[in-house]
Amino acid sequence: MTDASPHTTEHADIIAAVEAHERSSGQPISKLGYFTAPFRPSSGPLADRVVKVYRGSGTRAQMDKLAACHADYVTALRGAGVPLPETEFHLVDMAGTVVPVVVQHALNTADLMRPLMQSEPVDKTVEMMEAAGQVIARFWHWAEGYDGRIGFHPSIRNFAIVDGQAVFFDTFPPLIHYSRDEMGKMLLTFSEKRLMRLVGPLLQRKVTGIQDEWYSPAETLVGLVGSACRLRPDDAQAYLAWGRDFVKRDMAPWADEALPGLQYAPKLPGYWTGFRKVLGLQGEPNV
Repeated sequence: MTDASPHTTEHADIIAAVEAHERSSGQPISKLGYFTAPFRPSSGPLADRVVKVYRGSGTRAQMDKLAACHADYVTALRGAGVPLPETEFHLVDMAGTVVPVVVQHALNTADLMRPLMQSEPVDKTVEMMEAAGQVIARFWHWAEGYDGRIGFHPSIRNFAIVDGQAVFFDTFPPLIHYSRDEMGKMLLTFSEKRLMRLVGPLLQRKVTGIQDEWYSPAETLVGLVGSACRLRPDDAQAYLAWGRDFVKRDMAPWADEALPGLQYAPKLPGYWTGFRKVLGLQGEPNV
């Protein structure tokens, strides 16, 4: 599933796909879209790809740093053994504005983990949690040897289950090289929601805190379990039991930190649920 091939997509093809999508008033694959509303072209050379267009913001030097960080992050994910579809990052000039674009090999929508978690029997969903948990554990054990700040956002909506294996597909923003304050500013700068960019600076401390879970091995696992519990509250005890067993079995260095959060169904911070309601974000797969 991983692919280290060089970036080959022509910018003209990206621009044509975006323009065709806008002309057709096409619907995004996901309405979660904190950073973007990804779409899959209905025809043309990118018909087997998902296109994710982000806001153009900042200086060219900042955009170049973003591109370099994204390349390093994809390399790190692959080095950590995280299954990832073929993923390209481009800085594309669109109507005089340079915008970041991720072009990614499209996964089968029938394989997306979130809807599978909602529709499959509980024992099958626990198997999916195990598959995702293995990716989380693999990443953080690898990251113990990494010299620098690096994070991971392995939520249920960012995985697909392909032949029993969890495949991760969320590479933006690249959670590598940026300080906590820098990433906090990026959460505002690249938000697709104008309201967030206007109101967010007044709540910068809260916005900055959104990322903290992504940089904590224990919290990424607790977050995964919390998502499962919210999707299927009647089966929460099965997911909590799995989480307690898994963290002791495969993430022992972080078990003491994670176990208190796995005694009861974890809840999202109130400020984040508030942001989501105000912004109209929906809990769909962010492909």
